[in-house]
Amino acid sequence: METKKVKRYNGVYLLAYICIPAFVTGVCFLTAYLTSAVGIMAVLLIMGPSTLSALWWIFGGRMIFKVKKKKLERELDEAGFSRSHTFHSTGCMVVADVVHGSIALQFFWNPSESYVLPASRISRIWVDDGRGGKGFLEGSSRVSFLFVVDGVKIRVDTFTSNKRWRMESEYIQTGLSKADGMAKALEEARKKNGSLS
Repeated sequence: METKKVKRYNGVYLLAYICIPAFVTGVCFLTAYLTSAVGIMAVLLIMGPSTLSALWWIFGGRMIFKVKKKKLERELDEAGFSRSHTFHSTGCMVVADVVHGSIALQFFWNPSESYVLPASRISRIWVDDGRGGKGFLEGSSRVSFLFVVDGVKIRVDTFTSNKRWRMESEYIQTGLSKADGMAKALEEARKKNGSLS
């Protein structure tokens, strides 16, 4: 089990992820301008880095996160971690080991670190249905389960949308069902860890 404090973000990774492609693109634009590049050279200096940067921002982080999640799952299996419940979100993977009272975490914006912790370090667990509006406008565009580890609040979305759905919608109900299931699994792991200590 790890004793290091949970960090959702790695500032260096976040800055590098955003700034390095932007810097390379800027240098290429400046080079094209200063050298008055024309023809194929202008296309390479302007379109090449722009396209590669856009592809990196869209797919690069997802590929890194996917590789890190698979690596963590493999390491958990090798260590005898019982993956009772696993939830993959766009920003975080949460794995609950109800048998041994442990949790494992991997974050999108901190891929260099993975965490395997006693569930007793969770101080609070709850579900947020995202309900808002009144009357016929009442609904939600996000459902999530949340928990606090070492004073760090972690929100894991089970449903997100760019429009508001009525609370009785199948999408909202499915999101709530997933959120309730993971919240119960985390609570069960926390109770199990408390009984082991």
